[in-house]
Parts: sequence; C-alpha cells; structure tokens
Amino acid sequence: MLLFQDAANEVVMGESVSEEKTLSVIDLIVNGGAGSIIIIAILGILLFVALYIYFERIFAIKAASKIDKNFMNQIKDHVTNGKLEAARMLCAQTDSPVARLTEKGVSRIGKPLDDINTAIENAGTLEVYKLEKNVSVLATVAGAAPMIGFLGTVIGMILAFHEMASAGGQAEMGSLASGIYTAMTTTVAGLVVGIIAYIGYNHLVNRTGKVVHAMEANAVDFLDLLNEPL
Repeated sequence: MLLFQDAANEVVMGESVSEEKTLSVIDLIVNGGAGSIIIIAILGILLFVALYIYFERIFAIKAASKIDKNFMNQIKDHVTNGKLEAARMLCAQTDSPVARLTEKGVSRIGKPLDDINTAIENAGTLEVYKLEKNVSVLATVAGAAPMIGFLGTVIGMILAFHEMASAGGQAEMGSLASGIYTAMTTTVAGLVVGIIAYIGYNHLVNRTGKVVHAMEANAVDFLDLLNEPL
C-alpha cells in the first residue's frame, strides 16, 4: 500500500514539474521585462508593414499582368490601317503597363525608330518603378528584423549577468535561466519576421520580373510592327 502511495506521489510531482516547465509565448514575452516587450512590439510593427506591402504589391502586380491576348493584334490592325487615334483610344481604355508603353509608341509614330524606342524605354522605366514601389522596404525588414531580435537577446543576457553580479555570484540558476531563454524569444521573433519578409520580397521580385518580361516582349512586337513594310 505504501508503494502505491509513493508511486502516486511521484506521478503528481512529475505532473507538477511538467506544468512548471510549460510556458506560453505570451508568458515568455511578458516575463522578459520592458526591453523584451518593446523589441517584440517593434517586430510586430515590422511584420504588419511587411505583410501590408506584400499583399498590396501582389494585388497591384496581378492587376498589371492582366491584358487581353488580342490587344496587340488589335493595335496591329489599327496601325496598319492608319487608324492611330483608334489605337490610342484602345490603349487608353486598357489599364496596364503594356498598354501605356504601346500608347507612348503610337503617339511617336512618324518619328525615327530610335526616338520611338527611347520613348518606350523611358516609359518602361517608370512602369517598373511603379511596380517595385515599396518592395525595397521588404528587403530592409528581412535584414533588420533578425538584428533587432538579436539586439533584444543581447540586452536580456546583459541584464541576466548584471543580476548575477549584483547578487555577488549567489543568484539562483533558475532565475538566470528563465531570463536567458525569455530573452532568446526576441531572436526567434526576429528570425520569423525576417524569413516572412525575405520570402515575400523574393516572390514579389519574381512576379515583377514576369510583368517586365511581358512588357519587353510587347515592346519588341510593336517595334517589329513599325519595321514591317506597309
């Protein structure tokens, strides 16, 4: 009977120890002190900014990539038949970078091809700038977030060792360990934010590259159209 009681006591003690070791993310943040809370708040703001820029740009790029497959065929028919005003109207009614580049080329018809090509290239530079708006902020967040998280960890470590020095080397290891792994949460948070921003940045660069390729292909088609004998 005594053996069963001892076993039961050991089970209860084991459960209590496991419960003591269980700590939620919120507890880790709160127990880290004011410095940890400030660092996590900054990282939270950076995460919000990164997500906002990513989704805002992805919708803008998606809208810019939409264009009627018959657009260039219609432009070709209008230009071949000398209906330049109709070609301009078609470009104005189509809200896309390709249409704006084509409109710039149509408005220069009659001038030397070098001038038309230069006008299209300049318009293309502006369109690429619009597509890449605020994308560089994601790259900044991807690089800064891990460093900010590591800064929080270093601050937490300094405070933990300061506590040890203030206690004359008699500080409890439990409290020191708690302060250290709580401070490490800032590094984890910084890495999470940095990884999300890095993946979002590379995805936007990839999608922007596809739109730029479509712009270049249509610009070449338009210039080839002007080179064709009437």
